[in-house]
Amino acid sequence: MTSFDYDMGVLGGGSAGLTLCSGAAQLGAKTILIEKEPVLGGDCLHYGCVPSKTLIKSAAVYHLINSAARFGLPAIQPPPVDFAKVVERIKSVIAVIQKHDSEERFCSLGAAVRFGAARFVDEHTVELEGKRISAKAWLIATGSSPAAPPVPGLDNTSYLTNKEIFYLDRLPQSLIVLGAGPIAIEMAQAFARLGSQVSVVQRSGQILSKEDKDLADIAMGALEREGVRFYLNTKVSKAREVYGKLHLAFNDAEDKEVEISGERLLVALGRKANLEDLGLEEIGVEYDAKGLKLDKHLRTSHKHIFGAGDVTGGHQFTHAAGYEGGVVLANAVLHLPRKADYTWLPHVTFCAPELASIGMNEAEAKKAGHKYSVWTEDFIANDRALAEGETDGKLKLILDKNEKILGVQILGLHAGELINEWVAVAGGKLKLSTLAGLSHPYPTLGEINKRAAGDVMAPKLFSDFVKKGLELFFSTRGRACTPPEEK
Repeated sequence: MTSFDYDMGVLGGGSAGLTLCSGAAQLGAKTILIEKEPVLGGDCLHYGCVPSKTLIKSAAVYHLINSAARFGLPAIQPPPVDFAKVVERIKSVIAVIQKHDSEERFCSLGAAVRFGAARFVDEHTVELEGKRISAKAWLIATGSSPAAPPVPGLDNTSYLTNKEIFYLDRLPQSLIVLGAGPIAIEMAQAFARLGSQVSVVQRSGQILSKEDKDLADIAMGALEREGVRFYLNTKVSKAREVYGKLHLAFNDAEDKEVEISGERLLVALGRKANLEDLGLEEIGVEYDAKGLKLDKHLRTSHKHIFGAGDVTGGHQFTHAAGYEGGVVLANAVLHLPRKADYTWLPHVTFCAPELASIGMNEAEAKKAGHKYSVWTEDFIANDRALAEGETDGKLKLILDKNEKILGVQILGLHAGELINEWVAVAGGKLKLSTLAGLSHPYPTLGEINKRAAGDVMAPKLFSDFVKKGLELFFSTRGRACTPPEEK
């Protein structure tokens, strides 16, 4: 029997790698985690989820101060933002979470942690700083990096990505955002709220192109009211930097040549899997431009080498990476055959209003050929939303022909929290009638979920058939009042 140094080896200390490492070590598997960067946590902790949400909160508070008059309070004109202090807060939040993602913690769980660039020398062995480390099974969870589009001149400009945007020394007076996906939209709104003049340049005809257009358009309208300027249906032709100013040239929706300038340029147009210099070609692990080629068990072309997280080129969310780490744990350590199932994987864009989704949206249901119905509930009809002064948005419930849930989209205040109930309902196969019958505290935003389910049930409960049955068996006598217009 072949002897290996470790039972489980992990390349990458982000969400997927840390999830597997923690679980494997606690289950008694001798585990080693190798991280290329000098600290654990991955992009999410240092350049993604944590700094972005911290920045978004600071921007939201500043925006709220500026909006005091809207709530019947004295109008306030706060001084300009000192971005260095915002950065200090971002770093302080990261530092607290870093303690949980530390070498010391994982050592206490029983896992060894090493830092440096590892490379496979055979299908069970990597080389790290001249030393060879072997493991019975490996997880490749090396994450992704920002990808720059092939725009002429872009390579010669000092553009920003998510690696730099959270650590600027001062707030830019103006910011051009290339792209209109989740990161782009979140940052566009946050910097606009903090005081930057923001322009968003997008190739397609809508922002958040993976979402339903009706909801994306409402979100765009909210950002426009806050001063963000949008250029849609564009063809970018050139980028250049002149005396510290960034210039972006493009043809607009009417094919007119336009050039805009800004102090800073944020490029937010996709990601590329970190698979270079891992020696995968030499050991026959298959991958393409998107990422690793995996089966439903998240195995590569070598069944003992797995992939998870952004490196798969699939669902690039931190919670997806954590979920995938759990799938690999079941397969590689517990030897329980488990397939990845993304049917009810939720995602959220943390703009204001937030846009959360689970399952299929309407466009996806239509493309898949489903016979579906759409049920909507507006936030303006929710009493708590009215009290909060945040009534933009709606809930969309997509049902198949048998009134089974295909998907739910929520655009509105705290949509990211509201979608969690639908994770339980859809993932747990709870009936809509059960949700409609549950009591939700008043006044809360969560009532919008109950009300949407109730809307589906109402035509059945209050049907003529039920009315006639009550009349027949219990002698009910019908309406006590008829509106004048119906007489």
